[in-house]
Amino acid sequence: MVTPDTLPQGYDKVPRLSDRVASTTRRPPTGRVAAAGDTGNTLDSEAVRSRRVGAVGRIDDLANRYVADWAPLSPTGATYVGIAGYDDKLDDLSPEGYAARAELTRRTLAELDVTEPDTEAERTAKEAMQERLGLDLARYEAGESTSEVNVIASGLHDVRMVFDLMPTEGEDAKANIAARLNGFAAALEGYKTTLREAAAVGRISSQVQLVEVAKQCDTWVDPNGDNFFHGLVERLGADGSVAAELRRGAAAATAATAEFGQFLRTELAPHGREKQAAGRERYELASQYFLGAKVDLDETYAWGFAELARLEAEMRDVAARIVGPGASIDDAVRALDADPARTIQGKEAFRDWMQALADKAISELHGTHFDIPEQVRRIECCLAPTSDGAIYYTGPSEDFSRPGRMWWAVPQGITDFSTWREVTTVYHEGVPGHHLQVAQTAVRADLLNRWQRLLCWVSGHGEGWALYSERLMDDLGYLEDPGDKLGMLDGQAMRAARVIVDIGMHLELEIPRDNPFGFHPGERWTPELGWEFMRAHCRVPDENLRFELNRYLGWPGQAPSYKVGERIWLQAREDAKARKGADFDLKEFHRQALDLGSLGLDPLRKALARL
Repeated sequence: MVTPDTLPQGYDKVPRLSDRVASTTRRPPTGRVAAAGDTGNTLDSEAVRSRRVGAVGRIDDLANRYVADWAPLSPTGATYVGIAGYDDKLDDLSPEGYAARAELTRRTLAELDVTEPDTEAERTAKEAMQERLGLDLARYEAGESTSEVNVIASGLHDVRMVFDLMPTEGEDAKANIAARLNGFAAALEGYKTTLREAAAVGRISSQVQLVEVAKQCDTWVDPNGDNFFHGLVERLGADGSVAAELRRGAAAATAATAEFGQFLRTELAPHGREKQAAGRERYELASQYFLGAKVDLDETYAWGFAELARLEAEMRDVAARIVGPGASIDDAVRALDADPARTIQGKEAFRDWMQALADKAISELHGTHFDIPEQVRRIECCLAPTSDGAIYYTGPSEDFSRPGRMWWAVPQGITDFSTWREVTTVYHEGVPGHHLQVAQTAVRADLLNRWQRLLCWVSGHGEGWALYSERLMDDLGYLEDPGDKLGMLDGQAMRAARVIVDIGMHLELEIPRDNPFGFHPGERWTPELGWEFMRAHCRVPDENLRFELNRYLGWPGQAPSYKVGERIWLQAREDAKARKGADFDLKEFHRQALDLGSLGLDPLRKALARL
């Protein structure tokens, strides 16, 4: 889930294991997942059958053991999901590390195949694990997880972003940060080897993505700007030997990051793909991975045009309420941006505004529209240590000592903040959006196994729910102010435009001759046409929009998961209404759906149909 809406709405991603569980999963210690009597990595199916017969909670037991085996093999991921004890190590990004993660996935799938669920809840858990781990393995075997480098998701981003979530209080916490800083170079060396081996067999990202990520490396360690690693160390204020280790680690991580940028720019980029389109075969796998569902891509592409036209018509109606009859959307945007009542000065004041709104939503929704567990009634709004303009959510630690957090990476030079776009962002990232969904899942130890609570994240399910939550808040009367409603619609329209452009560019589809915008009818999509279309339909500064487009081209299938996920959530609600008739209760539907935890949207529909 990562974004700001003008600056925001465009970088959405949840930096937990998020959309990349496969690439943060490692080989377990020998024998932990294997069947009783198994002395190596080969699964003995008969031993599994005999060991599991008569056991209680067999799927849950398997899932919990998977997490226990996974955590020491993915220490970076363990920090993301809040499992204590691994904060001094980084993931092994070498080919051996990726292979070990895939082996754990492969063996767990084999054991799942011969393990029967004891309850309906375990049946849902089994379907969810088979769907997720199966796609994780498919991506590894297709070479996606070992070759993918893009401006938002890669092994590099994983090991850089983990520092944002690490505890900082106390000598042990500072020593852990020092250890990770000093291990940063080794992690990137392993990653270089992985990328070289993938490139040698023709699996490599596009030249554009490789160069853009190299530029990100330059920015993180710019000697004339804000050096991320040295800035981190300065904020810690450590003394003595730990301070020396921190300084040494910051210098080493800075050098390693600069060198990695040069590696991307000079060694990989010259061999990178010139064509940025993924093609249908790669895109189908990516779409299924991010949605957890198979959809008709051509029908979804056509729906995107209709949905964007519908949203823009609604936006024009709201614009007339703001400015007057005949006003354009841009007229309303200018009026809202110029309204001093909607402007906050200073990033700390804006953070406090977000915190107050998030707290108010929790207070008012609890007991009326949702029953929010006590641990979930706390969210922390934070200013991120970076400045790329992203707003994102990170989930709580397993014991809730670290609460769920909403982050904003304020762009350099920005001092005035307009609220009309961000009311809906707070609902998206907080309650009833990501915070309710993710933190409530973490609480449900009585209903969900540890894998469901900590490791399972499906973009279409999670981002679809958060976008659904924005519309729900409008339905509940929280967006009666026309400016706040236009902010919600503006974000919805951008997500609809993503559906069109992402599918269109990667499949190189023809632009419909009868499209409602009269946009280049009959031509085929190119990155240049994608840029022109997004500029025409999204009110985002060019610098941020360029990042958006690069993100789509480098991360095929992810950007549509928001709007397509919302569509499937709405369909699931309508299906439940049809099944229940007069007995349908919206609050109960939401409770039952969220109690299933995160899962692919196809398994979600199956599970809801059985309730």
